Amino acid sequence: MRHAHEDPELLAVVRRYVTPERRYLKLGGPMLGLQGPEYDRFVRRLSEDAGAITAEEIAALLEGGWRERRTAAWLIAVSQRTEFRERLGGLLLASEVCCVGLAYCVALASFGTPRDAGLLAAYLDRYLRRPDLAYDQTVAMGALLYIDLNLRGDQAARFLVPGGLWQQWLEGASHMQLTTAPVTYLSLIRRLCAFVDECADAT
Repeated sequence: MRHAHEDPELLAVVRRYVTPERRYLKLGGPMLGLQGPEYDRFVRRLSEDAGAITAEEIAALLEGGWRERRTAAWLIAVSQRTEFRERLGGLLLASEVCCVGLAYCVALASFGTPRDAGLLAAYLDRYLRRPDLAYDQTVAMGALLYIDLNLRGDQAARFLVPGGLWQQWLEGASHMQLTTAPVTYLSLIRRLCAFVDECADAT
């Protein structure tokens, strides 16, 4: 992992795309609460930066910490840089750092192909077997359901059958409630993908 404070090249990219107006903290759920001119400015600047950032700069951010990776994933989603699909899927599966899984899931959901669904399913296959880990199982399920609905696919079905991995994970996860409904996370992913579309339309 690269660290911006000891890597001048990465630091320059971070200062350009990650830290202005503390963007990295707003990406995800918090940006849905922005209103008026602040929201419009956020959308415009994210859209502009998604168009301006180079593939090399994105790759550098993906080698950084959670702030850098979160920002990179959103810029990838808005600019639809599908060439980073496998990298995002690999980072999601590795789960090396916290606070970034939602961004990976939104990017894959926004791409929306059977391959993206397969990457999310691979994550769920691994981490629904780990009720001791409160990682990104819920948002990955929401993203998989989102793709399934758009493609009329059924990759989520095998996880959601009675007694399946989703139910087993919930029952074994002390941090979760048995009433947790996948539709809750589908709704979140749908709202975030709508934001991605809005940014893309702003270019």
